[in-house]
Amino acid sequence: MQKITPFLWFDNKAEEAMNFYTSIFKNSKVLSINRYGEEGPEPKGTVISATFQLNGQEFFALNGGPHYTFSPAISFFVNCETQQEVDELWEKLSEGGEKQRCGWLKDRYGLSWQIIPSVLGELLQDKDIEKSKRVLQAMLQMNKIDIQTLKQAYEQD
Repeated sequence: MQKITPFLWFDNKAEEAMNFYTSIFKNSKVLSINRYGEEGPEPKGTVISATFQLNGQEFFALNGGPHYTFSPAISFFVNCETQQEVDELWEKLSEGGEKQRCGWLKDRYGLSWQIIPSVLGELLQDKDIEKSKRVLQAMLQMNKIDIQTLKQAYEQD
């Protein structure tokens, strides 16, 4: 069992969101679903809570009502190895949501994600400060992160 599990509070779309996320990420699955019975405050069969995994990371989802919403102060950072992975996750997660700057997006449920190629961190941490600055400036101009553009900024003389 994992020590720390993200807990996601939805108004009433926990099951829909869980199915959406597990359809996008590899190595993902629904673990459990807890539904209301005859005596519940919601119609029988409505999801109370659920657990699921995204790429092996466990999450807990709750239909808790409209009391709380997501904020960009908490986001999920997705480390991508290829441009294809960046492109695919960017398009799927932002569908019905909002594309933002510097690799950030908000999905249709209001949850914030950062879709970031691992090479970005490597280039930003280069010992050559001028190269790192050029990469940072290039990244600040982007919505979806483009690896080739980052590399061009890095290699520029």
